[in-house]
Amino acid sequence: MHDSEITILRELIILLAVSLPITFLFHKAKLPALVGFLITGVLIGPHGAAVITETQVVERLADVGVVLLLFTVGLEFSLEDIIRSGRRFLLGGGFQVVLTTGAVAGIAILFQYTLAQAVFFGFLASLSSTAIVLKMYSDRAELDTAHGRLSTGILLFQDMAVVPMMLLLPVLGEAGAAGVITPLSVLMSLGKAVLGLVVVFLAARQVVPLLLHQVVRLRNREMLFLLVVLLCLGTAWITFSLGLSLALGAFLAGLIIAESEYSHHIVADILPFRDYFASIFFISIGMLLRTDYFLAHWPLLLGLTTGLALLKTGLVTVTAAVLRYPVRSSLLAGLALAQVGEFSFLLADQGARFGLIAGETFQAFINTSILTMVATPFIIQAAPWFADRLSMLRPDSTEQPAVCALTGHTIIAGYGLNGQNLARTLRATRIPYSVLEVNADTIRKARDEGEPIIYGDITREDVLARAGVPCARIIVFAISDFSATRLAIRIVRRLNPSIFILVRTRYAAEVDELQALGADQVIAEEFETSIEIFSRVLHQYHVPGNIIASQISLVRFDGYKMLRGISLDQEKIGKLAALFAAATVDNMQVQPECACVGKTLKELDIRRASGATVIAIVRNGEAATNPGPEFMLHVDDILVLLGAHKELDMAVDLLKRGEEKTDTGMGGHGDTGTSDAGTG
Repeated sequence: MHDSEITILRELIILLAVSLPITFLFHKAKLPALVGFLITGVLIGPHGAAVITETQVVERLADVGVVLLLFTVGLEFSLEDIIRSGRRFLLGGGFQVVLTTGAVAGIAILFQYTLAQAVFFGFLASLSSTAIVLKMYSDRAELDTAHGRLSTGILLFQDMAVVPMMLLLPVLGEAGAAGVITPLSVLMSLGKAVLGLVVVFLAARQVVPLLLHQVVRLRNREMLFLLVVLLCLGTAWITFSLGLSLALGAFLAGLIIAESEYSHHIVADILPFRDYFASIFFISIGMLLRTDYFLAHWPLLLGLTTGLALLKTGLVTVTAAVLRYPVRSSLLAGLALAQVGEFSFLLADQGARFGLIAGETFQAFINTSILTMVATPFIIQAAPWFADRLSMLRPDSTEQPAVCALTGHTIIAGYGLNGQNLARTLRATRIPYSVLEVNADTIRKARDEGEPIIYGDITREDVLARAGVPCARIIVFAISDFSATRLAIRIVRRLNPSIFILVRTRYAAEVDELQALGADQVIAEEFETSIEIFSRVLHQYHVPGNIIASQISLVRFDGYKMLRGISLDQEKIGKLAALFAAATVDNMQVQPECACVGKTLKELDIRRASGATVIAIVRNGEAATNPGPEFMLHVDDILVLLGAHKELDMAVDLLKRGEEKTDTGMGGHGDTGTSDAGTG
C-alpha cells in the first residue's frame, strides 16, 4: 500500500477509536456528543496532542459528513412541522434571525469590517445548535413546555434559513472582493442559483421516483442503499458543477427523496453513516482551534463568548415577548438558544472559501463558538433556577379583586390535550372553570370556541389571583414544565390554603417534592400507564371492577410507593392479599354456539362441575336473581357468576365448550330444592 493509503487508514482508525468512547461517555453523562467531538478535535488535533497531523485527510472525510448532514436535513424536512409550529416558526424564527443578523452586522461594521463580512458574521451568530438544545430538552422532558415549543419553532426556522444563507455566500464573496453590495448583484446571483436549483430539482423529481420504485421492486436492500448514496453524491456534484456548494445539492437530493413513501426507510439506513461522518466533521472543526491563540487571547475570547450569549439571549427574549410569551418562558428560551449552532461551522467553512473569514477572525469565531456550545448544557440546567429567582425578585401585584368572578370553580393551568379533555368534561357536567394558557395561537382558537381562557404566566401571583385562585375549589396543573409548576404551587397555596391542588407530572421521582410543596395529589404519567396495563390484565382474569379499583387505590397509595419499590406496612400488605384472595364476580353472555343453550341449570350442574355459582341471569334487560334449577338458558342470556378466579374460568369453559365436559361434571347429581337451585 502507498504511504497516502496508510495515512488515510491510520486517521480513520484513530477517529473511530476516539468517537466510540466519546459517544459512550457523553451519553452516560446525558450531554450531547457533539460537544465531546469538538473537545476531542481540540485535544487530538495538530494544535493539541498532535495525534492527528494530516488534517487534509480529515477535512475530506468531513466534507462527506457535511453532505450527509444536509442530505438528512432534506429528508426530514416536513411541511407538517412548519404548519404545526405556526407563528413560532414564521414570526419567531424569522424575527430572531433578522434581529440577530442585523445586530451582529452593525457591531461588526463599527469594528471596520466590510458590509459583506458583517452580514456573514450576522449569519454565523443567528444560528443556534438544534442538536444540543433538543437533546437537552428531550432529556429534561421540556419539549412540550412553552419555552420548549418556542425554541423548537425558532430552531426549525434557523435550519431552513441555512439554505438561503448558503445561496448568498457567493454573492457576499463577490461583494467582499468588490467592496460593495448592490441589490442588482444580489438578485442576479440569487436568480442564477435558484434557477439552477429549480432545473435540477424538476429533472430529478421526474427521474428519482421512477428509479426508487424500480429498485424497491427488486427487494434488494443493498441496491436501494447504493442508489440513495448515488443520488445524494450525484446531485451534490451536479450543483457543485453549477457553481453552488456540495451541501446544497445534498439538501436538494434529500428534499426530493423525502416526497417518496420510502423516505423513512432511507433515513434509517443513512443515519449511522451520517452520524459517523458528521462526528468527523465536528472533530475536524475542533482541530482548527489553536490552543496557543486561546491561551494568548483568553480574556478577549471569554468576553466575546459572554457578550454573544447575552446578545442572543436578549434578542430571543425580545422575540418571545413580541409573540406575547411570559417573561419566564422568554428568558428560558433565550438562554437555551444563546450558543452558536453546528450549521454555523458549515457556513464558516464555506465562507472561508469565498474569503469572508480568515486568520485571527476565524480563530476567534472557532474559539467563541466552541465555548458557547460547551457552556450550553450547564446554562440550560441552571436556567430554571435563574428564572425562578428572577420571578421572586419581580414585584407582583398583591391586590386581589374584592369579589371573585367565580366561586368554587376549577382552574386549569395549561390547555394541552389533558387540559382540553378536562375542560370538555367540566363543561358537560356544568361545573364552572377557567383556563390559564400562554400560547397565543391556542388562546385565540379556544376563545373562538367560547372557552373561558385567560392569557397569563402561572408563576405570577397577580395572574393567579386574576384567575380566581383565592375563591377556587380546585386547580389542576396540566403542563409539562416542572420548574414552573413548583413555583406556582407555592403561590397558589399561599393565596388559598384550602384549595385542592392536582398536579400532572412526567416522572414519579418528582412526586415527593411536589407533595412537599403543597400538592394534594400528583399524577405521574409513567406510572399511570402501568396502572392501565395491569388493570386490563386483571380484567382478563375476570376480576370485577370494584376489586380492580381497590388495587389501583393501593398502587396510588402515598404516591405510587408500591411501584417505586418502597415497602408498604403490614396492614396494607394484608389488605392487598385479602383482596386478591376474595371471591370475584364475572359476567358471561350465552352465544348461539354455546353448549349450554336449551339446557337447565339442573342439567348443567355448574356448581358441582366448577365450583362457581350462578347468582343471577339477565334476560331482555330484566334480572332474575337466585334462579331456580329448572331455569332454561337461551341465547343472549347473561349469567352472573360468583367464584374464585380458577372456578370462574372453569365455569365459562364449561358453558362454552360442549357436552363432553358437561357430562363429566353432571354425573346425575342435580339437587332440586330452591336453595340448591340458587347455587346453579
